[in-house]
Amino acid sequence: MESKQRLKIHHTPFETVYNAVVDALDFVLRPLQKRIGQRNMAYVFVLPNVAIFVIFVLFPMLMNFYYAFTGGSNIFPDQRPFVGLQNFETIFSCTDYTNPNTCREDLFWKAAFNTFGFVVFQVGGMVVISLITALALNRKIRARAFFRSVFFYPVLLSPVVVALIWRWVLQNDGLMNGVLVGLGADRVPFLTNPDWARFWVIFISVWSQMGFYTLILLAGLQSIPHELYEAGEIDGANPWQTFWGITLPLLMPTMLVVLVLSLIRAVQVFDQVYAFTNGGPGTATTYMIQYIYLTAFAGRGNQYGLAAAASVILAVVLLVFTLLQLRAGRQSELSV
Repeated sequence: MESKQRLKIHHTPFETVYNAVVDALDFVLRPLQKRIGQRNMAYVFVLPNVAIFVIFVLFPMLMNFYYAFTGGSNIFPDQRPFVGLQNFETIFSCTDYTNPNTCREDLFWKAAFNTFGFVVFQVGGMVVISLITALALNRKIRARAFFRSVFFYPVLLSPVVVALIWRWVLQNDGLMNGVLVGLGADRVPFLTNPDWARFWVIFISVWSQMGFYTLILLAGLQSIPHELYEAGEIDGANPWQTFWGITLPLLMPTMLVVLVLSLIRAVQVFDQVYAFTNGGPGTATTYMIQYIYLTAFAGRGNQYGLAAAASVILAVVLLVFTLLQLRAGRQSELSV
């Protein structure tokens, strides 16, 4: 009797709950599997993800496309009159497209030019700095694992938290100006000067995101066979020739992934800039997503149709750039 009591299994509370959940799922899914067959059960498990995608992604996309052809300030679709291409005509009504002040919707074009400049410098800087960092972290250096974690740490922070910390550092009475004044220099208007504001927006964006792309490039570097580098050394190739002849061509597929992901993320920049400069000073750091937000929800009369039309234009431009990058990537792979 005592030996039987000793062999009795005692479950922890977690195991008890786990077993209860498993039994409940088995009670529900086993009859369903008998009815539809084991092969069709895959659709049952995929269905929740499909439902979430349809409800929270596909349906809002279709509604946004519909709103782009409607007018008025009402939010419900049945209360919005159909206006055709009027919203797009308003956006593209310009005397000189290179001068936003000649456009009817001048804020859209200012945001477009700002976004273009941000994408060029932010994506370019992101790719170059991430590549240099990945090359450095791929070498046999002391405390390599520590430095890899340090560079990735900013990615784990909330963009809003990053923006608020840097705003505290760079504001007129912030840490940076405190150090400059202590050294005898004058205060620098980091947040009120348009050029400084643009620079710091790009710098903070690169600083906070480069760890993610460095990790991707580092994985691409580690997938290159080491025998190729040994063959290059035997042929007398120097490090620069090895980089251009072996590393960069074999890293191009990974570079393409980094380029596409960083481009999409740069075009969609909003929360970090909104918390850091709120689009200022003036409209110096007002980008496309903030324009859409301001037009639809804040300060511009709830112009949902105009905001939806701007988002459709942005989606088309982003799709074209992505397709061009993918085509260029395939051509580079074929040439290699």
